[in-house]
Amino acid sequence: MKVTVFLCTMVLAIAVGLVEAEWQEVQAGQAAPISDYKVLAPIRHGSLTVFPVVTAASHDTGNFLTLDEGLKSGEVEVTESGRVRGMIRRPHQGGVVHPDYSVHDGAQVNRLVLINNSKRALLLLAGEIVTGGKQDRVIAKDRIVPPESDPIDLDVFCVEPGRWVGTSEKFTAGMPSAAMAAPSVRGSAMASKSQQQVWSQVAKTREEMTMQMRIDAPAAAPVLADTTSYAKVMGNPDVRKKLDSVAGSVEQEYSSTIRQLHDQNAVGVVVAVNGQIVWADLFASTSLLEKYWPKLVRSYATDAVVTRAKGAQVSEKAAQGFLDNLHGRHETVDSEPGLYRHTEVSGDGFRAFELTSLLPKTGFALHVAKMLD
Repeated sequence: MKVTVFLCTMVLAIAVGLVEAEWQEVQAGQAAPISDYKVLAPIRHGSLTVFPVVTAASHDTGNFLTLDEGLKSGEVEVTESGRVRGMIRRPHQGGVVHPDYSVHDGAQVNRLVLINNSKRALLLLAGEIVTGGKQDRVIAKDRIVPPESDPIDLDVFCVEPGRWVGTSEKFTAGMPSAAMAAPSVRGSAMASKSQQQVWSQVAKTREEMTMQMRIDAPAAAPVLADTTSYAKVMGNPDVRKKLDSVAGSVEQEYSSTIRQLHDQNAVGVVVAVNGQIVWADLFASTSLLEKYWPKLVRSYATDAVVTRAKGAQVSEKAAQGFLDNLHGRHETVDSEPGLYRHTEVSGDGFRAFELTSLLPKTGFALHVAKMLD
């Protein structure tokens, strides 16, 4: 009897120890299991619905730089590939890295060159738009660029098919309302990986926005119809006003929710447009979400404005189910050892993308995106 009690006690102690060890491992820097994400009550405005998402584990993301931060400070440079062929990092002079440019007119539609002069790793998200050069571009997939990097080739898609004339040597972040492509355009870049499909979705979004402006701001419609630039369409004052009417209240209410739920680790959203769940964005920390939130909510609003209403409402249960279901038929992994791992999962009616940092003292998922396929 004593032996039995002893064995039971040992088994229980080992089980408790394993649970504690597993929790400590998550806390120490592992990606939270998807079941640890919890969907909260929705925030609705018109045809746009967002469900805040909280998680049990949050991570320190202070050593990561966003593209907006890097371009604004000048620590990150993006330019046409042909204009920096042979660009070499010269030794520091006075604490500043001086790239050596060699100009060459060999720009490519689907390739740019990026250099990160910052001492922090750079996080790039698929769907982020940079304007300038010979055409505006959208980042093709999530990735991490190491601190003080050599020039890297950056895979992009054009979102301005009607121009091939340089406006500036370097690229900048898009207008506030156009800095992140709408889920429909973003999804084309991430899933189809086809320039033609990205162009087709850009044209569709422009046409649908033009039709909407014929109702809300007739004077703006001819201007929108006369441009092929996605950034210019979304940066149009009348379009921005329309997007703000949808996104503004959602942004403010969710920002307030984030502050209230800071200790509960609000890290993302599940997004529904006109009664259908279409997207989810999850980050490794609340602070990282806060940096992306203003342009993310406007990207969601874009699809809400140009999509016909179905009149249905999505439940928390449905949103939680969308978040929990990540079991796919096919998985593709792309990685740079010691830097990042990018995983794409194809499932029944969805695709999910996870960017995991492999830098020292990390090992967690920086960003997870899931889209309706």
